[in-house]
Amino acid sequence: MREHTLGKNGPIVSRLGLGCMGMSDLYGPADRVESLATLHAALDTGITLLDTGDFYGMGHNEMLIAEALATRSNGKVALSVKFGAQRGPDGGWLGFDTRPNAVKTAAAYSLKRLGVEAIDIYRPARLDPNVPIEETIGAIADLVKAGYVKHIGLSEVGSETIRRAAAVHPIADLQIECSLLSRGIEDGILDTCRELGIGITAYGVLSRGLISGHWDRSRATIGTDFRSHSPRFQGNNLDRNLTLVDALRRVAETRGASVAQIAIAWVLAQGNDIVPLIGARRRDRLAEALGALDLVLSASDVAAIEAAAPKGAAAGQRYAEHQMATLDSERAA
Repeated sequence: MREHTLGKNGPIVSRLGLGCMGMSDLYGPADRVESLATLHAALDTGITLLDTGDFYGMGHNEMLIAEALATRSNGKVALSVKFGAQRGPDGGWLGFDTRPNAVKTAAAYSLKRLGVEAIDIYRPARLDPNVPIEETIGAIADLVKAGYVKHIGLSEVGSETIRRAAAVHPIADLQIECSLLSRGIEDGILDTCRELGIGITAYGVLSRGLISGHWDRSRATIGTDFRSHSPRFQGNNLDRNLTLVDALRRVAETRGASVAQIAIAWVLAQGNDIVPLIGARRRDRLAEALGALDLVLSASDVAAIEAAAPKGAAAGQRYAEHQMATLDSERAA
């Protein structure tokens, strides 16, 4: 597994990271035994970046990771934790709270659940419209000084917010959705990050499974599954998006690869400063994703992939309208 420094000042991480959300929340029921086995398999293959959030399963995801690390950690794992999203007992979304005292309280609980002395990368999940980003980053900077956090990250924010945050404290990386179907990062945000030496951790590289090559209309979703209300998985949008998958499958076949591997390899090809987060929650899906590391795309390969799924071709927004309104990254674009 290749490794490199995340951004100019971040931790050394593996070329692929593992996004752990689906093992606890938002994609329907998950198998705990298989989740732990997948975490172990990821660590055994050299993946060192694990991404979570304190609101994934209301702490369940952090405790699951802690259980996996108890028997597999080699001291090299980098834990990336998001905070700030508020949820009720029913799992409903209540908004965001990134006031300084809330930042420090959330960190205290995450440290306890994860069973670690310091969080490697700590980041607000979204921009809190009621709290200046300078105050939030300043609070995390206090945690850095105290030794409870090693690096500071951002999530789904635009260029102006990135610059304001970086003026307070060095930022290791920006976490943002980036895939063949979600390329908003190209409209200034990526340039800003590269100018400031900020790395990218890209989530949603398979568009929530839509361009995994395994999704079709027969797949059922339940109300707690994000995809049951995601615009890209609804009605005619889904039909149009699956035609893009068919086109990608034809390109993948010319390389002897799967659709998922082609989609991940495309993200990898966008630059060494971009680390894809693989949302696998089963060992077979993890093994498939790891195969993307063996795909070296030529310029003609990249052109063929982008012709199959051109920028802007996705039908439907990546979130429902009310969720899109919370994305500073989209407002900036």
